Amino acid sequence: MSSDRYESPLSSRYASDYMLRLFSADSRYQTWRRLWLALAEEERRLGLPISQEQIDDLAAHLTDIDYACVSAREKEVRHDVMAHIYAYGKAAPSAAGIIHLGATSCYVTDNADLILYREALLYLRGELQKVLANLAAFADRYKALPTLGYTHYQPAQCVTVGKRAALWMQDYLSDLDEIDFALSQIRFLGSRGTTGTEASFLDLFEGDAEKVDQLNRNLAASFGFDGCFDVCGQTYPRKTDSRILNALSGIAQSAYRMANDIRLLQHDRQIEEPFESQQIGSSAMAYKRNPMRCERICSLARYLMTDAVNAPLTASLQWLERTLDDSANRRISLPEGFLCADAVLRLAQNVTNGLRVNEKVIEKEVREYLPFIATENLMMEAVRKGGDRQQIHEVIRRCSMEATAGMKAGEPCDLLDRLARTEEFGLSREEMEEILKPEAYIGRCPEQVSAFLKKHAAAWESVSGPQAEISV
Repeated sequence: MSSDRYESPLSSRYASDYMLRLFSADSRYQTWRRLWLALAEEERRLGLPISQEQIDDLAAHLTDIDYACVSAREKEVRHDVMAHIYAYGKAAPSAAGIIHLGATSCYVTDNADLILYREALLYLRGELQKVLANLAAFADRYKALPTLGYTHYQPAQCVTVGKRAALWMQDYLSDLDEIDFALSQIRFLGSRGTTGTEASFLDLFEGDAEKVDQLNRNLAASFGFDGCFDVCGQTYPRKTDSRILNALSGIAQSAYRMANDIRLLQHDRQIEEPFESQQIGSSAMAYKRNPMRCERICSLARYLMTDAVNAPLTASLQWLERTLDDSANRRISLPEGFLCADAVLRLAQNVTNGLRVNEKVIEKEVREYLPFIATENLMMEAVRKGGDRQQIHEVIRRCSMEATAGMKAGEPCDLLDRLARTEEFGLSREEMEEILKPEAYIGRCPEQVSAFLKKHAAAWESVSGPQAEISV
């Protein structure tokens, strides 16, 4: 790392080694050379005058890229693809004259991007599965633990800790579907010529259109694609980038929602993200345990959601068969989007594998609000013992308002005592305590979680184990 040059924090702090290697210069430009080799091989197979010696020369120099040569040449010609063709020709001189035969720059730039993006999506799919596996174990463990539910961040009815985790999982499962859909829609550009007409190849193959089609089918298959886009201009359809970044944005949305929930719950000391024994929460306030990992997830997720806007803008602004105003934007927005999604998922793995549940705090919170939650059940029991429903309702309303006012003044909740002291209510404190069982107010949460985990287990069951040993 150079201390006197800017470096993206996504590279220096957040993204994985895998993703950094995938979008490295070596990965990209070696893929270009693989594409040039494949083009020459298929052209030879289809009858063009390319020798096996030339093929062998190209194959022998896929990785030994002379970047100094490329840089010097690009300064002269102001064209990165031509600079790399020149350097490849220097390394494989016998094949210098047939490199890139019939192709346009987008043959290597766009096809390489499609190859890298597909690999990146597959990798992120696995990382997302690890988050789901962690949450599945967590949801199953706490599927029956009552906790206070909130609407509008105000105390509502009881749910369970595991049910809340299942809600997070459902969001992530939709992201898995989006990734799978994006992968299913990616096609190869192939080698389609300057405006997508394939005119140069029709000329090379002396008007034989079947050979042109065979060339593109073979090229697609050699890189693991089912086929090429049906029609193209000079580039592959930029709507593909929108679909990809939308899938990454979805991951950011789900991770933000989960991390923000955890931040709120950590404020209430109910659930906490991992905290190492030597971790420092604040440079000034040594007692603090800030939710810094979840805050980082939210911070990076906001960047990723806004980054995804780049692709639809680019897709909508392409002129006719192509313009070049997409190039600089895509060079930044797509790799950075992948690196950011990678960082978000790595943090999400770490958090979900080490969540701490403070059961006593949760129980205390439930117990404090349970008398209010149970008022309908208390009313029905009082009526069963001979009370008048309307009169009992008024007693509960009045006592609830008084108890709430006391709580706002810093006093403990005394609703049950107030009701017990009201003769017309007709229930003792002990009788009411029998009704106030937290597990009686969680509805079907445990069954819902179990059914959810059983239904969707295939989405994460192939993951070998929790992944959390990362630098955060």
